[in-house]
Amino acid sequence: MASSKPSFPAPSEPNLRRLGVGGGTSERPLRAQIVVAAVVVLLIVAVPLYVLRAPSIEPQGDAEASASNVAKRALIRTTLDAGKLKSEVKLDIPQRVKCSAASNRDGNEGTLCDRLIVLEEALSRAIQTTTECAPKTGKEGTINYVLTVDFTAKRLNVFPGASGQWKGPQAKAATQCVLKAMPEIQWDSVPHRYRYYMIAIMANYPAPDPLEALPEFE
Repeated sequence: MASSKPSFPAPSEPNLRRLGVGGGTSERPLRAQIVVAAVVVLLIVAVPLYVLRAPSIEPQGDAEASASNVAKRALIRTTLDAGKLKSEVKLDIPQRVKCSAASNRDGNEGTLCDRLIVLEEALSRAIQTTTECAPKTGKEGTINYVLTVDFTAKRLNVFPGASGQWKGPQAKAATQCVLKAMPEIQWDSVPHRYRYYMIAIMANYPAPDPLEALPEFE
């Protein structure tokens, strides 16, 4: 007896693929692995970049302390600048009072005397660097610093002139401070026509800052 053939035809290759069997079963796991690997690589690259570019967050306490330090530095700088302006002394143009053969001899004055530029500049610097020696009167005032130069005796002297507002012991003490601040003179290197000179510079001291008179509390 002849065997009977099945009544249904065998499934074709395209039909097997649509059902998820046959040669197409290995493609989906491979695609999934590729997607996972791509995500992992993206995370490995993105996370370090975010950490590097993320702004650092300063603790609140440190931020307040930093701002406080900046404010203190600004206040100190302002105070120093203000104190410097208050303590400045303004100097008039040096005056050539006398030039002669000796202190007890008549001579010339003004433009008839040659200038001793080195000594004029030295006197100006000495006045500016000894403002703490100025009289403590609580108000503005002037001292006429008179410098005598004796090339014969190689000697300098400074005393308060009569045209200054401040005279007396305090003004004399200020002139002695200026004399001590004068540099050592190289007498042979200073050009001069006469043997004796008298130079005067008027110093104008501003009124002291009222806050300086207040008591200090620690």
